[in-house]
Amino acid sequence: MAKIKTVFVCQQCGYQSAKWLGRCPDCDNWNTLTEETQVAQDQRPLRQFSTPEPPQSLLDVEACDEIRQPTRIKELDRILGGGIVSGSVVLVGGEPGIGKSTLLLQTSRALASSSRTVLYVSGEESLRQTKLRATRLGEIPKDLYIVSETNVDLIAQYIKKFSPAMVVIDSIQVMYNPLLTSSPGSVSQVRECSGLLTSLAKASNIPVFLVGHVTKEGFLAGPRVLEHMVDTVLYFEGQRHTSFRILRAVKNRFGSTNEIGVFQMTGLGLAEVTNPSQLFLSERPKKATGSVVVPCIEGTRPLLLEIQALVSRSSLVMPRRWCSGLDYNRIALLIAVLEKRVGLSLSSQDIFVNVVGGVKIQEPAIDLGIAVAIASSLKEVPVEQEDIILGEIGLSAEVRAVTRPEPRILEAQRLGFKRCIIAKNNLKELKVKGPIELIGVETVSQALEAALKK
Repeated sequence: MAKIKTVFVCQQCGYQSAKWLGRCPDCDNWNTLTEETQVAQDQRPLRQFSTPEPPQSLLDVEACDEIRQPTRIKELDRILGGGIVSGSVVLVGGEPGIGKSTLLLQTSRALASSSRTVLYVSGEESLRQTKLRATRLGEIPKDLYIVSETNVDLIAQYIKKFSPAMVVIDSIQVMYNPLLTSSPGSVSQVRECSGLLTSLAKASNIPVFLVGHVTKEGFLAGPRVLEHMVDTVLYFEGQRHTSFRILRAVKNRFGSTNEIGVFQMTGLGLAEVTNPSQLFLSERPKKATGSVVVPCIEGTRPLLLEIQALVSRSSLVMPRRWCSGLDYNRIALLIAVLEKRVGLSLSSQDIFVNVVGGVKIQEPAIDLGIAVAIASSLKEVPVEQEDIILGEIGLSAEVRAVTRPEPRILEAQRLGFKRCIIAKNNLKELKVKGPIELIGVETVSQALEAALKK
């Protein structure tokens, strides 16, 4: 008889306890420990997908170039570093309805159209439901195979039988290992199923894409070890009521983690956006106060984004501070600098700051643009339509230099902008030739004077 062990496992972090606890001592969440029955590790059958090799010297290991399969979706290839690496495991996460399954179905169609066998495992939808969704995306190739299954052992058998060029698991939260008695989606099931599929991918040299659900806080559901086991973690960002989607690489063992892909959701699926700067600025209002264009860098790609600020007198004791797509604490810091160092009266004002298009920006190079947008809305003076603003702000209201200013300015020049307000220290290294005028500033006050002059 196999040894049966009952443990209580936290569904948030994977902490295990011999008895039930109201509060997890590891992640401090309440009522997250559930009872699970597990078979002892020494009683489980050993799954071995490849022949073990003895240790050898690293000098004797033959190095070879990574074999990549282009997906024919340029935005996805950019994030992956040029294509899908053989034997890699990619985890795609995002909010419900953001477009995870649509993107992977389009990728499967693209690979299958080039006479490569693709296995799509649908654990949440029936075959007919998936067929209806695939029909909306276009013609279905004959080499695209689909199966509705959640038993990870049967899925492993299908992978060995078909030897596909790519496998899609939609989603990892509904897969289950029959050796475990816990329900699908629990920490134990997600960990075991992911480990089995990862081992199979490495042994058979077949790339595997896993769809992952997210919690209400925006993190991938399941144990944190799930993100450590896979090779690449991609996050879908964007607001469901807007058509723009941002695919961002959070982890990538075979490429950069700073790249993003921009898509637009249409009735025929996700369409690539080859010129996102022009698209994000296409509906920018003219002569509107609080509207500023800032150039930011995402990976190797410069992007021009519009930041909007609205400042209005508050009727509350504690004025409201709200932002979308930006770090709230950074906004609070910039407001304090504007009030203390520049002399703007903001303590009795409600302040709202938004990045148009649902994009999230974290780099400090947009600090000066945010400050100018807030001051523009407060003073009711618009910024010129052909101006871009670039610079980091310190606590003493000094404007600091930013990294890689040249590609940012060249992108603005390509879209027809005529003037750039930038940190004075950046002018020493710039070699930009063209009609764009560069205005160097040392303090926030100088920047406001140059941007808001009537």
